[in-house]
Amino acid sequence: MRDRLAHRNSEISSFHVMELLRRAKELESQGKEVIHMEIGEPDFNTPQTVINAGIVHLKTGNVKYTPAAGLPGLRQKIATFYKTRYGVSINWQQVFITPGASGAFLLAFGTSLNPNEELLMSDPCYPCNNNFAALFGAKCKNIPVDGNTNYQLTANLIKKHWSSTTKGALIASPSNPTGTLISAEELEQTIKTVNSLGGCFFSDEIYHGLVYDQTATTALAFSDNVFVINSFSKYFGMTGWRIGWLIVPEEFIEATEKLAQNIYISTSTQSQYAALASFDVDTIAELEFRRTEFAARRDFLYDKLIKLGFKIDIKPDGAFYIYANCEKFTDDSYQFAVDLLESKAVAITPGIDFGHHKANIMLRFSYTTSIDNLTIGIKRLERFINE
Repeated sequence: MRDRLAHRNSEISSFHVMELLRRAKELESQGKEVIHMEIGEPDFNTPQTVINAGIVHLKTGNVKYTPAAGLPGLRQKIATFYKTRYGVSINWQQVFITPGASGAFLLAFGTSLNPNEELLMSDPCYPCNNNFAALFGAKCKNIPVDGNTNYQLTANLIKKHWSSTTKGALIASPSNPTGTLISAEELEQTIKTVNSLGGCFFSDEIYHGLVYDQTATTALAFSDNVFVINSFSKYFGMTGWRIGWLIVPEEFIEATEKLAQNIYISTSTQSQYAALASFDVDTIAELEFRRTEFAARRDFLYDKLIKLGFKIDIKPDGAFYIYANCEKFTDDSYQFAVDLLESKAVAITPGIDFGHHKANIMLRFSYTTSIDNLTIGIKRLERFINE
């Protein structure tokens, strides 16, 4: 049976946090109160304005396919959003509506990466990005990074690791699992470097909007020869609606539309009509209120983890994660996470999910739950450490 599997399956890594989530659900079914700090899903509901827009469209009964690239009206709204928020002008036809950011990555990599070509990424990074590239036979070179570079790739690192088979580089800012930003100056230099080498630059911006002490800069501010991946899941609170977007260089428009037609025909129609309300004034006001709540959670959790003895190189600039060094307590963060869940019903994510660089002594804490729940979780974590 093993021989019948496609060889690419051996290149796809497991996502350990999903097994921890499965176990957490089992414990909840047994009546235990689990504090969830493992999954990157906001605990806020979808904004009511967005829900209402989806309901209005569903009631028409006219829930048909949209163009593969997405509703023109939604694509135009996204282009306007970039002009309003970032001061960047883009052709709305460069915008593709996708089934979540995952669909955006598949289109971006599918139109640009050939088998055995190499993609530069940081270590740690979001693991599925490696797997998306592997689906197309490409190879990822994960470059170890730490607090010295804000856990981000730099232009110098890209130059150092570029080879004859390298096709491009991916930057995630804010990043998962660290929540760190790349500076505008370094972002510009990394884009210039990749473009000068004739490669493709991919900018993962799905946590834009969830930035707390400064502003995030889009890669489009420095070049229109970039791929930008974004999503309605995180800042806009639409995880289960499965809708995101991709902005491509103009030379990729035709190829991207052709691939979208074949991979998924079109993104969920009701989700697209609902997403139209994401940019309304009332919706943005609600989302900005939520952003301040995430900032308060970050500050609370960061201070508590430091006091417990965790080492955190960089206070996260955005997203809703803290990547903490736990070597004071263990040299096996995976087992630490398993034991914490089993004994104290607190779910966190081990570093092994995000790469190899110091993964055995790193843990990701997600603050996608209330400060009340975080307080309970911290008290349980302290008891676990002391025992």
